[in-house]
Amino acid sequence: MSKENQADRLKMSHAATDEPVEISVERKLVSLYALQQIHSQIDRIRIIRGELPLEVQDLEDEIAGLETRIENFENETIALNQNVADKKLAIKDSNVLIKRYEEQQMNVRNNREYDSLSKEIEFQNLEIQLSEKRIREFQAKIEDLQREIAAARLRLDERLGDLEVKKNELQSIIEETEKEEEDLIEQAGKHESQIEDRLIVAYKRIRLNARNGLAVVQIERDACGGCFNKIPPQHQLDIRMHKKVIVCEYCGRILVDQEIADKYN
Repeated sequence: MSKENQADRLKMSHAATDEPVEISVERKLVSLYALQQIHSQIDRIRIIRGELPLEVQDLEDEIAGLETRIENFENETIALNQNVADKKLAIKDSNVLIKRYEEQQMNVRNNREYDSLSKEIEFQNLEIQLSEKRIREFQAKIEDLQREIAAARLRLDERLGDLEVKKNELQSIIEETEKEEEDLIEQAGKHESQIEDRLIVAYKRIRLNARNGLAVVQIERDACGGCFNKIPPQHQLDIRMHKKVIVCEYCGRILVDQEIADKYN
């Protein structure tokens, strides 16, 4: 055989090798079903991981609210204590004035001056009574605030403990599931390579719009495993033939039979 003929045969052999291998519909259905199972596992991981950050955020928001509440109560308590101190100082001032007026009464020249001083003394006594009343009100309010602060601090300690538990739980789940999710994504990629792009696009579109992300479902008791509508006998026969990809006429999900599921398992 000439070198030219050998070269031609070698080129033909390479060309034949480079041609894409036709994948059967059955194999595509198995890959689609496998893809669905893998994506459902990934969904479960993300749901678990997705709820915990929300719980952590809720706890952090509640803790921030409790801390703000305690700070406001403490500031109000400081202001009330200052009011008590002011009123006590006012009482002290009134007592000084009363003593002075009483001393002046000893040296008055007429009844009019005496009555005028008596009215000043009476006014200062009323001021003392009013200040004492305000002090009692302030002190009662301070006691109420102290009870509120104690209750808020107790609640804060509880929620800080809960937050620590949730954060540890979240970190543990992230560490446990990160590698698992990466492995599942890698497996999903291998199955996607067995399916043409148009089917992958259709699968993802169905998954996006379907409840629980189920795009590929089994026949269960002669019904669609997604919407549970009855499947006509002829359609069931076509599904079992594995000659084409068949979707539910009610919900649009891709339908497979038990044999496809068994091949994946």
